[in-house]
Formats: sequence, structure tokens, C-alpha cells
Amino acid sequence: MATAIQCRDLRKTYDGKVEAVRGLNLEIQAGECFGLLGPNGAGKTTTIEILEGLLEPTSGQVSIFGRTWKTDAREMREWLGISLQETRLSEKLTVRETINLFASFYREPRASEDVLEELQLTEKADAWVGKLSGGQRQRLAVATALVCNPKILFLDEPTTGLDPQSRRQLWDIIRSFQRGGGTVLLTTHYMDEAERLCDRLAIVDHGQIIAEGSPAELIQRLGGHHFVEFAVTGNSDGAALDAWRALPSVDSVREDDGMISLSVKEPHLAIPALLEALGKQGSSLQHLTTRQASLEDVFVRLTGRHLRED
Repeated sequence: MATAIQCRDLRKTYDGKVEAVRGLNLEIQAGECFGLLGPNGAGKTTTIEILEGLLEPTSGQVSIFGRTWKTDAREMREWLGISLQETRLSEKLTVRETINLFASFYREPRASEDVLEELQLTEKADAWVGKLSGGQRQRLAVATALVCNPKILFLDEPTTGLDPQSRRQLWDIIRSFQRGGGTVLLTTHYMDEAERLCDRLAIVDHGQIIAEGSPAELIQRLGGHHFVEFAVTGNSDGAALDAWRALPSVDSVREDDGMISLSVKEPHLAIPALLEALGKQGSSLQHLTTRQASLEDVFVRLTGRHLRED
């Protein structure tokens, strides 16, 4: 399989002091959907802007299908479709005029009518951009990226602020592009989105990749496969937390705002033991849920922060 995107020892320093990217290595294969996750300020936006040719790296190497921005910039721009988190489009143009405008920037664009149909915008083709709903605007933004007939689609948080139906419409569009052989680089703050769409992903923090693999592989590395979350009357002191750690099948314990979370391998062993321990303590159970481990759990374990924190 061909390598679509590769960077080696990528670094970006601002004013000689702030290191936004610190020796980042990345390789994305043609045809896969790759997710780049990280908290605000982690360096992922800087990384993507370097890959897109919008920023010069301080040092390091970047190649797109074996070409570099220094030698083949014009050709490489024909290969990339870019959809930003917030795309500012002229509100006094129609949807069709907007797509035709972006198509005119490229040598071999797709037919505008085909893109309108694929993005379910045919009925809105003659509507002003300013009259579109949030979901329609976002589909139009993706349409402007797809009309160039790209090999690689860069999507920066494409579903932020959208309703569930609009999100799933965009998911279908992304999958369709990938089925046609396209490569996708996606940033998102929605963990369910990353789990559903991404073949592989990398978590970036402090300008470096701290974990990489498929969603299932990263979750597997947690050690436990499920979480048992509960709350009891009274405060949980250190002795109580030690008691939870001693329960059968428990891999780790975390307390967050009065809620205790147990990472467990076998819930059918941990839960009865937990209930028995609570009975012996005379504690009253206020809340109990079980769930499978998620990418959010991976992120918290690796960085100590939830994804949406600054």
C-alpha cells in the first residue's frame, strides 16, 4: 500500500521559544481514514497546516505521495481537498455558484452537478448560502473540498455543532470518499466519531504523538475492557480506594467528583465482589453503571485531561 502522507522529526517553533510541534513522526497509508486527536494547544492544528503546505516547518521533512512542498507545490495542491472547522463563504452566492467558483481553481475538477447530488444539495443548488442551515453549510464546505477531485481530504472538526442527523450524513460522505480510494485526515473532539470512522489514529499532546494505533488497539492497551462506575454515600478516603483496587479483576481505580471508576477485565467477577464489599462497609450505593472502555478513557489515562479541556 502506498504512503499518502509522511513526516519525519517535524518541528515548529514560534519566536524561537514556543515549541508547538516537537519531533513528530507520522505515516498515513493511502485509502485509510486517519484521526489526529488532542487537547487544545497540543499542536495538532499546527501539524495539519504544515502538512497542507500552509506553514513552513522549523525543521523536519514532509512528503505527500513522495512529493515535497518545496519542489512540487502546485501539483500537490491539486491533490488536497481541505474543509476547515468554520469555512467563511460568500452569503450572496448560490450553492451552485459557490461550487463552480471552487471548481475553477483546479485543472481537473469534478462536475459540479455530481458533487451537488453526492452532498445532497441538489434541491438547494439555487439557494443563497446565507439561507442555508448549519448542516447544509457544513455539507457545502465539504463539497468545496471534494469538487477538486482530491486524493486526500483534510477535515478539521467537520461535525462540530451539528445535530445528530447532519453528523451521520457527513459520516456517510466521508465513508463514500474513502470507498472510492480517497485518504482522509480527520481531527475531531467527538470520540464516537473517531471510533466509527478512523482506521487508525494518533493522540497528540505537547507537540508529540503519545499513542498511535487503531481505536481497538488503543482501548486494548488500557488493560481493562470495561468500566464499572459507581457512587456511594460518604467520602471515599484512601483506604476505601485501596479496597476497590483489591477487588477481583480490577486493573485500576479513578475517582472524579465523587464518582468512582473501576477499570475491570471481567465485570461478572468485579460487580458481585463490589456489592459484597459495600455491604460489609455498611455503605449505601447511590449509582452504578457499566460500560465498555472508550477512546475517551484512553485519552484521560494518557494525558490526565478530558479532550475538551483547554
